[in-house]
Amino acid sequence: MEFTAIDYSIFALLLVLSSAIGLFYAFTGDRQRTVQEFLLANRDMGCLPVALSLLASFQSAVAILGVPAEIFRFGTEYWFLGCSYVLGLLIPAHIFIPVFYRLRITSTYEYLELRFNKTVRVFGTVTFIFQMVIYMGVVLYAPALALNAVTGFDLWSAVLTIGLVCTLYTTLGGLKAVIWTDVFQTLVMLAGQVAVIVVGAWRVGGMARVWRVAEQEGKISGIDLDPNPLERHTFWSLAVGGIFMMLSLYGVNQAQVQRYLSARSEREAKLSCYAVFPCQQIVLCLSCLTGLVMFVYDREHPLAPAQRPTSSDQLVLYFVMDVLKDLPGLPGLFVACLFSGALSTISSAFNSLATVTMEDLVRPHLPGLSESRATLLSKLLALGYGLLCLGMAYVSSMLGPVLQAAISIFGMVGGPLLGLFCLGMFFPCANPTGAVVGLLAGLAMAFWIGIGSFVNGAAVAKGTANSTALPPVGNLSAVLATTLLPTTPTPPSPTGLQRFYSLSYMWYSAHNSTTVILVGVLVSLLTGPTPAAALDPRTISPVVPRLLCCLPPKIRRWLCCGGADPAQAPAHVNGTEKSKGVPNGLAHPGPDRQEEEEGQGYVRNSCVPICSVQETSF
Repeated sequence: MEFTAIDYSIFALLLVLSSAIGLFYAFTGDRQRTVQEFLLANRDMGCLPVALSLLASFQSAVAILGVPAEIFRFGTEYWFLGCSYVLGLLIPAHIFIPVFYRLRITSTYEYLELRFNKTVRVFGTVTFIFQMVIYMGVVLYAPALALNAVTGFDLWSAVLTIGLVCTLYTTLGGLKAVIWTDVFQTLVMLAGQVAVIVVGAWRVGGMARVWRVAEQEGKISGIDLDPNPLERHTFWSLAVGGIFMMLSLYGVNQAQVQRYLSARSEREAKLSCYAVFPCQQIVLCLSCLTGLVMFVYDREHPLAPAQRPTSSDQLVLYFVMDVLKDLPGLPGLFVACLFSGALSTISSAFNSLATVTMEDLVRPHLPGLSESRATLLSKLLALGYGLLCLGMAYVSSMLGPVLQAAISIFGMVGGPLLGLFCLGMFFPCANPTGAVVGLLAGLAMAFWIGIGSFVNGAAVAKGTANSTALPPVGNLSAVLATTLLPTTPTPPSPTGLQRFYSLSYMWYSAHNSTTVILVGVLVSLLTGPTPAAALDPRTISPVVPRLLCCLPPKIRRWLCCGGADPAQAPAHVNGTEKSKGVPNGLAHPGPDRQEEEEGQGYVRNSCVPICSVQETSF
């Protein structure tokens, strides 16, 4: 299981081409001289590259290793996660994108200041930075560690090479380089997975035989309609719980929203959501088919007991190195596929962290910062986060068993942030106090369940809970935490508080975001809802009037700040009173001015009805 010169050459070619794309955009066009070009690709990207970039961020290296291992061990039930992709992408396209795009913001967390106040914005930003800093070191270190264990590929050579190359093209080429390298890396990932499936199926007699044997062995799962939320995988946890996980990624995550905002129009941003849907289904199918081919191949060509992997995250690499050992170059292609996943997710982390730090923490305190200095500082921030990533990879190597808890932190944070944005967009009554208290309550609940399940072992009480399944990158209690946990014997069923800790990880985002909303609304009503005159209608989702029309009039008045009922006769607010001076490129409307987003059909007078934003139908 050693690499040949051809394998090393293919791997090196991936790094060279990725760096070349970054250098190309660093020295062509406007040469990344403005903050808008560096952080938002000049808002001039088409829907296809944006869609492939969204997909690349979704398909992390750990997911490439983990999803086939899940299918290999537990069957195809995980495949039902694809059902959640429908609403998981339609909702962002028609609810979140219109709000973010029409506000012309750069950082997602600028929305929180426009909707609430600066304190909520800082809380959201700091939470996101903490989430991503923990994440980016682990997503670099984990696949390198698995690769080292299986192939002998030098661990720190891989970590340093990938980290430095990613830092280079992200710092020099900005978001445009990140998006186009994502496109290239997506193609490499698809090629690597297809090669493994084709060769593996050929060696065991074809895909039809793979499916027949898997069906005979009970690996083709039916629909499990058990509503028990403690069951790790059921149709409901995958298809419904998965929607919340998708929303935490594709709805409000800075790395993904930044790609929407780089599109040349709102229509292109929505089309990118539509375009990524079939791509995601293809990637999920490839990962699941890889797991089935692995299972059948292992039955016919079993490894010696001494050679069998000690951890589930090594299953795919052992299979790949065995099935491709007689075909020079293909092992290198799969390793390039694996590290393409790492490059795409890490570069997204660098760029999004530089964006939120610049827009949310630096610019508000340095309002007179010139464009050239702001651009230089953004590049230095990207460079700094790249070096920090290498440091976090080293820290990850020192954590040992605590690494699993550190990985889970990413997933613990995604749900509460989703709840915070939903609180602002869907509940006009929510005030800043409710938002902060709701976020803290959601984080406390998330850490309570996450750490409790880890400490008590209830997360693996069923033999599998929170252990190997890898949902998409949006909730990394799913994406990262799972592949590194070893299999353990099945202990007795949990009782008492341990049952609470045994909640399926697929419901984490739904549970934690709901906690934020319920606590936020309750605290807002107790402390006094947001006055109608203080509410910026641009920050409320276009579908709110339709949702509220189903409620009794008294409840509608409560949820709409005690103001007029949006389903009947909305109140009015002067648009000039709500401008908070956030540096997001929004013009300050005068008394006779109308704001119109070109090509969007969105018109706002200086006097504008509460919640009466143009509605976007599905």
